[in-house]
Amino acid sequence: MPNLPLAAIEIPFDPNISGDGSFALSWHGFLSFVAVAAAVWLVARSARRDPTILPDMVYNTAIWGIIGGIIGARIVHVADNWDFYGNNLTEVFAVWEGGIGLWGGILGGWLGGVTYAYFTKYPVGKLMDLAAAPLLLAQTIGRIGDIINGEHISHTTSLPWAWYFTHPASPARSGNSTAHGDPNAATHPAVVYEMIWNIIGLYLLYKLRDRLKPHGSLFMFYLGYYALGRFLIQFIRLDKVYFANLQEAHLIAIGVMIVSVTFLVWKTRWRTAEEIAAGPSDDGGPDSPSAPGRRRRERAERRARARES
Repeated sequence: MPNLPLAAIEIPFDPNISGDGSFALSWHGFLSFVAVAAAVWLVARSARRDPTILPDMVYNTAIWGIIGGIIGARIVHVADNWDFYGNNLTEVFAVWEGGIGLWGGILGGWLGGVTYAYFTKYPVGKLMDLAAAPLLLAQTIGRIGDIINGEHISHTTSLPWAWYFTHPASPARSGNSTAHGDPNAATHPAVVYEMIWNIIGLYLLYKLRDRLKPHGSLFMFYLGYYALGRFLIQFIRLDKVYFANLQEAHLIAIGVMIVSVTFLVWKTRWRTAEEIAAGPSDDGGPDSPSAPGRRRRERAERRARARES
């Protein structure tokens, strides 16, 4: 029996639901699918509060967001493990074998959805705000898969809430053996710390709903909040260090915090009680649902005046 803290929690799960090798269905993959489906459903459900957003807007944007998320998640994973992929280029596209980066999924999904919404004249900022809480919830659901799979290696600890992995197929056992010289090492449950941070964030997002303007502010708060927590928690994880004890996730979090905090300070304001009471806002910005229609009317009027002259 390994020498463990008194209340250390055993994680005995097989990472795979069924299958083996390239054809295995992992808990992480299954719960990632559940998380994405739940997020899309929640965004569509929330959109019913705003008559200017049609269901097709949500589902069409979600498709491109999912595509962008998959591409982004793979790019971040490959970049962080280029020592391997640089010598095995054919493996770069083998997504079915696993290997994704959450930051890439978040940012790639955001870029994919925003780009599609912008070119189709959808209310970009409104859709972003609707997606903020569901995305944070989806990340939390996906992290349950990380726990079962033993995906991430952390520093050892003697705290009572340490955990250790006992299933022979768990990546955490081989990872702990390499990092700590003991497959049964008791380590920080860094994933759980992140889940707790996310749950607190969900409460804050609920309290801030409809209270910030312009559209997109709530999403920027979500990005900045998650980036702060991820930056701090990342020091507990044993991912590849690039410089100054900073890992890839640290560097991305710093960039995200710079962008999100700048937006919040420069652009975001509180909505008045009268604006909140009036319901979903139309702030007249470029992402306002009325703005594309107004611009089209203005162009039509200019063309009509030009023909008359």
